[in-house]
Amino acid sequence: MLAYPTIVVPGITASNLRDMYPLPSVNVWTTFKKKYDRVLLHPDDLRYEYKQPSLVRPDQIYRVVYQELVEDLRDELSDMVNKEVPVYPFAYDWRKPLNETQQLLRNFIDEVIERTLLLPHYRKRFKLGDGMKVNLVGHSMGGLVIARCLTDQRDNPPPVNRVSTLATPFQGSFEAIVKLVIGTGKLGGGRPSHAERRAARVTPALYQLLPTFPVNEMFENGIDADFLNVDAWQPSILGYLSKTIKETGLHDNSKDFESAAKQLFEGFLSQARTNKEIIENLNLADHGLENKWLAIVGVDSETRVKVSVKYVKNRPQYVFDHSHVRNDWDMNTPSSLKYTGDGVVPFQGARPPFLKDSNLVLVRPGDYASWEVKDNILSSISYLSPDITFHGLLPNMNLVQRILLRFLKEGDSRDRYGNTWGRKVPGVDKWEPPLELEEGSKNQ
Repeated sequence: MLAYPTIVVPGITASNLRDMYPLPSVNVWTTFKKKYDRVLLHPDDLRYEYKQPSLVRPDQIYRVVYQELVEDLRDELSDMVNKEVPVYPFAYDWRKPLNETQQLLRNFIDEVIERTLLLPHYRKRFKLGDGMKVNLVGHSMGGLVIARCLTDQRDNPPPVNRVSTLATPFQGSFEAIVKLVIGTGKLGGGRPSHAERRAARVTPALYQLLPTFPVNEMFENGIDADFLNVDAWQPSILGYLSKTIKETGLHDNSKDFESAAKQLFEGFLSQARTNKEIIENLNLADHGLENKWLAIVGVDSETRVKVSVKYVKNRPQYVFDHSHVRNDWDMNTPSSLKYTGDGVVPFQGARPPFLKDSNLVLVRPGDYASWEVKDNILSSISYLSPDITFHGLLPNMNLVQRILLRFLKEGDSRDRYGNTWGRKVPGVDKWEPPLELEEGSKNQ
């Protein structure tokens, strides 16, 4: 069976950004090069950068994270010599709102189909393009881009055959809070810095990653922990936005830029809430994707599973403590799911609201094969870049790639080579992933 072309959608911060204004153009964001002052968006016009003149555009996706996955899919999806199955990376400006990025993905889906139909073996198989579709693979925030694309195209639904999401924070990550409050964390960056903090607070996409699963016990006095409500945030956020707006020189007095800061912040949170509600209402049956969505979730890695919020002079203040980073994973204990994750996204944040727990496939760091030396080394040197974590490297895991290949190739659902397995969510009686998988043991 001729496999459909595939698009790989990377996560937040995982597409290089390049300023095309200088000659020659210069990288302003790569795996190990992060120019926060050059990627900072302008608070008065989020389409453009704060520092002008500039012309920042997405470049290639992170090779260290995705090259092996893309090349493996290109090599293995085709069973016919000289009849390639196209696998396209989708680089995008990860700073921008999901509703903008999803439209770019929708356009790219059409382009990929048109390009694929220029290949004789696809042209012959799909005469006049009838029945031509794409497969989508989304890592981290890339899965949110895919879900938003599907939900926002009711009148012109994208022709999608199958979807796989890897470590996607459908219900958020506490690392987004860390990034907004102190300007660091495991969503890209290094030590806390003024530049990183300021850039994060005017990055619309980052707000999409705020936690929305129940976290009420984190607030004093049982106050509702709604991170999409402006009143749940400490005043320093608004103060920082106000200062940034003031520095633009486009406002005349303090009331102008203080009001603009509140309006901007409320807009970020409102947009995030709208996106999350839209994704929560995704109906796979509407897109012919019932039993065609593979969600792989990472567990058994130390992950920030909470933050504390106390009140000082009746204003919330966030507290980050080492005790909030935990890993209590136990494959036989459902309660352990509250205290585990993939190093960036807690399990509760990775649950897709439109799938059942029985549909999920769990993997853990121990599923790396002993010969996957490169990945293990990269994991051990994550201090060089917070992007390099189990979460960040999950697409590199050989087991994940084998599962993906079986899922995307369809055809015979049996595991002929006996080299794929996964884990079910503890407490689930009947495991129902969208392909046949052996259940991994403690030693597997």
